[in-house]
Amino acid sequence: MILGMNHFTAIAGDPVATLAFYENLLGLKSGYRPDLGFDGAWLYAGETAVLHLYFDRPVPQPAAGVIDHMAFTTVNLKAVKARFDESGYPYHLQHREGGPWQLFCHDPSGAKVELNFSPKETLD
Repeated sequence: MILGMNHFTAIAGDPVATLAFYENLLGLKSGYRPDLGFDGAWLYAGETAVLHLYFDRPVPQPAAGVIDHMAFTTVNLKAVKARFDESGYPYHLQHREGGPWQLFCHDPSGAKVELNFSPKETLD
């Protein structure tokens, strides 16, 4: 029986830009990764490695393949939006009545990322 999502795995065409995106913009942290015999990284949200990155293979075309996007539960909408604005990184922000705030963007390799924030958060 499935209990929850463990992690996503994505291919990083540009490891440096991809790590900067996930660490500096989204706030994930690089952490322990066992020797798997190929280059990559594990990125953590707290104690959980939520994103595994491959550095040793080409990005497929189309970049999304059969997975449309990955979504993360996120906090501090105002600060995250400010980081995106300050960096000039493109995104789309939406808030539907009664639903969460959603920030959509693409990582440097083209993977679509959705950040979900509580509907109670504000930009004030």
